[in-house]
Amino acid sequence: MTSTMAGNITDVPFFSDNASLHHYVHAAPPFYFTSRPTIFNRISDETLSLVVPIVAYWGYSLFFQILDSLDWPLLNKYRIHESAEVKTRNRVTKTDVLLAVIFQQVIQTALGIYWMNGDEEVHSCLTDLGSIRNAVIFGARHLLGEPTAVQFLRAYGPVSVWFLYWWAIPLGQLVFAMFCIDTWQYFLHRAMHMNKFLYKHFHSWHHRLYVPYAFGALYNHPVEGFLLDTLGAMIADSLSMMSVRQASVLFAFSTMKTIDDHCGYRLPLDPLQLLFGNNADYHDIHHQIVGIKSNFAQPFFIHWDTILGTRMTRETLEQRKRRTKEKMT
Repeated sequence: MTSTMAGNITDVPFFSDNASLHHYVHAAPPFYFTSRPTIFNRISDETLSLVVPIVAYWGYSLFFQILDSLDWPLLNKYRIHESAEVKTRNRVTKTDVLLAVIFQQVIQTALGIYWMNGDEEVHSCLTDLGSIRNAVIFGARHLLGEPTAVQFLRAYGPVSVWFLYWWAIPLGQLVFAMFCIDTWQYFLHRAMHMNKFLYKHFHSWHHRLYVPYAFGALYNHPVEGFLLDTLGAMIADSLSMMSVRQASVLFAFSTMKTIDDHCGYRLPLDPLQLLFGNNADYHDIHHQIVGIKSNFAQPFFIHWDTILGTRMTRETLEQRKRRTKEKMT
């Protein structure tokens, strides 16, 4: 009985041979796919993956810099801090921040070139249609049973492979990479606060910005910039087995999210602030004296802060500030 059912499964249209399955899946690619050897003419995808984060950083930072320069009363209610605080409370000039960020991006790009030159694209089971087909058959058999599995595969087998190949697996890789970055940055970031040597010699640079602003997002000591941002992104890219094009999306997205977390605004229609609890207001708490040993999570989720008891809300911050003032009076 089992062998007969197995034979029926392999007779499902587009499941019988790899060529037919490949034709079916690639006959209707999603909107984001291009069969061109490179996304843009005269620039390789590898080079694009290095350029995209830089363009995203300065392009998105420019948007918030323009908002900072506008003296619109409407904007004032969305600012986390008053504009004057940037000048009076920060302990580093914007020129120094600008130069430090550019220096970090030069190092980041140089390391990226080395990484790309020594990193060959490997064939992954995540993009192998035969492996995906076998996974669909395996799942249908064990979840539905043989008779129902045959019916399911005849009706939905090919489209299941199509959906997994073009949508489910790439999105799963992106989310997994985001969790990898969050995990790496949480524990390293927390260590830099708990260890006096690491904080004094490295991480204290970033906390010269008591009032964060957009293009100061990557203002770090070069060693921290390499360990926290560059190395963390490389690890996430490797563990998630992304293609170069997928890595470009990850690098651009994480860059924009980091900028948004330091933008200094609670914008009601900002999609990054609506989708993520870890946002500009959440991270601003960490930059305040009262909250400096809280809210270590960055840049996407807050699960590590929640699980390990290092989360602080705005309400708690304000309560502690009031208690401190009462003690001083």
